[in-house]
Amino acid sequence: MSPSPEQLKAEILRLTREYSAAMHQANLPASERTLPFEPGVTTVPYAGRVFTADEVEAAVGSTLDFWLTLGPEGEAFEKELAQLLGVKHSLLLNSGSSANLVAFATLTTHKLPAHRRIQPGDEVITVAAGFPTTVAPILQAGVIPVFLDNDPITGNISTDRLEDAFSPGKTKAVMIAHALGNPFDIGTILEFCRRHDLWLIEDNCDALGCTYSMPIARAKALGFTENSPGIPADGASITRYTGTWGDISTQSFYPPHHLTMGEGGAVNIISKPPLKSYAESFRDWGRDCWCPSGKDNTCNKRFCWQLGELPEGYDHKYIYSHLGYNLKPLDPQAAIGRQQLKKLPGFITARKVNWEYLRNGLAGLEEFFEFSLPTHATRWVPPTEPRVDSIFEWDNSGSRTDCSWFGFMIRVKPNAPFSHTDLAQYLESKRIGNRMFFGGNLLRQPVFVQLKKDRPDAFRVVGETPGADEIMNRALFLGTYPGLTTAMLDYEIDTICSFVKSRQ
Repeated sequence: MSPSPEQLKAEILRLTREYSAAMHQANLPASERTLPFEPGVTTVPYAGRVFTADEVEAAVGSTLDFWLTLGPEGEAFEKELAQLLGVKHSLLLNSGSSANLVAFATLTTHKLPAHRRIQPGDEVITVAAGFPTTVAPILQAGVIPVFLDNDPITGNISTDRLEDAFSPGKTKAVMIAHALGNPFDIGTILEFCRRHDLWLIEDNCDALGCTYSMPIARAKALGFTENSPGIPADGASITRYTGTWGDISTQSFYPPHHLTMGEGGAVNIISKPPLKSYAESFRDWGRDCWCPSGKDNTCNKRFCWQLGELPEGYDHKYIYSHLGYNLKPLDPQAAIGRQQLKKLPGFITARKVNWEYLRNGLAGLEEFFEFSLPTHATRWVPPTEPRVDSIFEWDNSGSRTDCSWFGFMIRVKPNAPFSHTDLAQYLESKRIGNRMFFGGNLLRQPVFVQLKKDRPDAFRVVGETPGADEIMNRALFLGTYPGLTTAMLDYEIDTICSFVKSRQ
């Protein structure tokens, strides 16, 4: 008797797990890895995919079902991510860059009140150093990005010239990223946005799992009364995940990020449900219909609409209210993401532990390097000194950040006997992955130099950008991802110490 389809699938999945265990040892979390590490031979990536047989089984199982386009796994993932963060809705997309594009496009819809709608010629405040696709959607919509400098210590936007960047009647939003898993100064940015009735778009692609706390009175004044799910109340502060403070936020699930679907991203609708249908429209060809793929007539009025100049009763599935895109991922990707979500708490902890391990190991090199600090921290407390409740000392704002670090950034001091490029090349020669801070000062990139020549009014810069230049000229970052073993981290520390000693 031939096996049933269910039996066949069960056997395929059993063999899939067996295959994964044999083939993907190098991608296991560091705590589960048994492969030996050979210094100078084994590559130490700055980031990478971390998964087990669970993800491989989920991908194969979903593929066997052959739904393929976004479907039941995607719907489940969107609900699970929204529940984790404590937002109204999460929408899956095919990349974090697409998520930024859709998030921004959402705020250009004609369905918003005229005074809130972002239109060509309006302005959006952003930051000079970062990843280009945080800024690209602004320009692609015919809107003017207004650049502020970075604080090189945190990597985030400097907030001291926000008011100088504001143009009454023109400024409509702030769109910035949490740099390398370090939240920007959410309290100051939100107060600025509330004061001027601006949208806040949080690019949370590098920061899933970070939290930001502020005193209860300040949080309530900004409209927040509850912590994000899973975060206990302490009676003094409101603590929420980054990506849940603004109006709309984005995630990336590219392999270096906090969880991966291979390619993938998400738009989070924090508290305003109508934004969900606008974002879905831009993601799904610009259509007016909100039926998911494979389903019809969820509004029970499919042939009862009259929109635009179309005849009454025109099929709602083919009515378009926006000039949209097709930016959905595949359902097997969502199946992988659901397994990754289960591992996210452990991934976040590993990133924090790895950052602290590197910081402890490189203590004593302050003559040559400047090290990053979380936003609102004023000092890292070495393990040789008493620590009260944190490894950092904090400013008097009452706000704190808890970083789910994307990377460990160091800046080579100007008087060091080597440059950050020298260090980067040496690390590369020793098979240690490292990266510059993405595009550095984007204003120095060829695309912006040319844009300034072609269209001098395409963007605006407030003041000078020495912080962004410092990041561009002096900074690089190492990995903190959950696949790094203690042996790998020790090798990184020893290699950097050896490099410094050889240059003295």
